[in-house]
Amino acid sequence: MKSQYIHYGCGLTAPPEWINFDSSPTLRIQKIPLLGKLLKKKLNVVFPDNVLYGDITKGLPITKSSADGVFCSHVLEHLSLNEFRIALTNTYSILKTNGIFRCVLPDMEYLAKVYLKDLQEQKPDACIKFIESTLMGKKNRTKNTLELIVNVFGNSHHLWMWDTNSLIFELKQIGFNSIRKCNCHDSKDPMFKFVENPERFIGAVALECIK
Repeated sequence: MKSQYIHYGCGLTAPPEWINFDSSPTLRIQKIPLLGKLLKKKLNVVFPDNVLYGDITKGLPITKSSADGVFCSHVLEHLSLNEFRIALTNTYSILKTNGIFRCVLPDMEYLAKVYLKDLQEQKPDACIKFIESTLMGKKNRTKNTLELIVNVFGNSHHLWMWDTNSLIFELKQIGFNSIRKCNCHDSKDPMFKFVENPERFIGAVALECIK
């Protein structure tokens, strides 16, 4: 069987060696025949043509137990707790036995330590900086329909944050094993080098695990 690698929440990183999915509403519009072409120049973000529309929380159009590797970077923190657990379950489902899952997301412990350091140094903006860094606060309430649509479909805020220990616990609950902290480009499988960006590992929880 041909090797298959799945990258979800890919954004604009879509190497041809991987099957790349994103659930952005912008991508959905871009994929509409004729209308997508007409609006392409007016969209804030234009996705590469090889990015497919797919939402890991609803299940990707991938055969169960068929993927050699799955990767996501700065995606899981945008999901609610329940959606997060569904995403991990679906990820586990599409992996082959001994398939590799690598995930990268903001580290709540790291952000909390920065906050506590700022507090110790009596920085007056410590709290504001902390809330901004977690992307969990709002500077303004939603005031009109356009802002409401952006908030609902834009998915720019973080809904649930994680640290290393809590993420390891959740992965174990799903059935993953051989869980370890990882660094960019340190996988034994060279395919992950196509999707990993060193900058995304800074101040992040980065874990590798096996089905």
